[in-house]
Amino acid sequence: MRANITDPTEAQTRLRELFNGHRRAVFFGGAGVSTASGIPDFRSVDGLYHQQFAYPPETMLSHEFYETHTGEFFAFYRQKMIALGARPNRCHTKLAELERAGVLSAVVTQNIDGLHQAAGSKQVWELHGSVHRNICARCGAVQDAAWVLEDGREDPRHIPVCPVCGGPIKPDVVLYGEALDDRVVEGALAAIASADLLVVGGTSLVVYPAAGLIRYFGGDTLVIVNRDPTPQDSLADMLISCDIAEAFDF
Repeated sequence: MRANITDPTEAQTRLRELFNGHRRAVFFGGAGVSTASGIPDFRSVDGLYHQQFAYPPETMLSHEFYETHTGEFFAFYRQKMIALGARPNRCHTKLAELERAGVLSAVVTQNIDGLHQAAGSKQVWELHGSVHRNICARCGAVQDAAWVLEDGREDPRHIPVCPVCGGPIKPDVVLYGEALDDRVVEGALAAIASADLLVVGGTSLVVYPAAGLIRYFGGDTLVIVNRDPTPQDSLADMLISCDIAEAFDF
């Protein structure tokens, strides 16, 4: 019978036991991993999809909007996507500890905030890219997120151009209407396929193709840690329905 755990203390105990009993664990996470760090998710009551903007967030984060409303795109990107003041929470730091201990082989994330790397994780597959890389489409020069913010300090709608060649800058973030990076997907698939434990956390598992990756898992234990039910709960051996930062505080 599949366990359904709601108590954080019990969740900590069960996760500790699972990680101690495996040596090729992989963590697959989404926006809920970073909410304890002050970064809003998309679909919860307080998420971006429930806030009022001039256009729906899906529209403003689309490739078409970037091309046709570039100034408005960068205003939203600077104000809502970049959060340089955010710090890793206990989930991020515990995963980094598990990697250093040789228990966790990789993190696969849908997040673009870079908090896993900030916490010390080395093997991170960023399915949707990162705000920390903003690339010139002409010469390939890379600017960090702080540069993008400073460039729009006086006017968030200001369209950044490459300081090297004057070419257009595009965030290294997968927008709606764009394909995932093949190299990243292949790396994530290989990690998940070779894992003996897969812990999925902080994701609604409704955004494809990323959500379909867990079907490549062939190990012995699949755990889903999410505050709300997901469409793939029936695949899990264990469900943990509590705050993910608390669940990983062990």
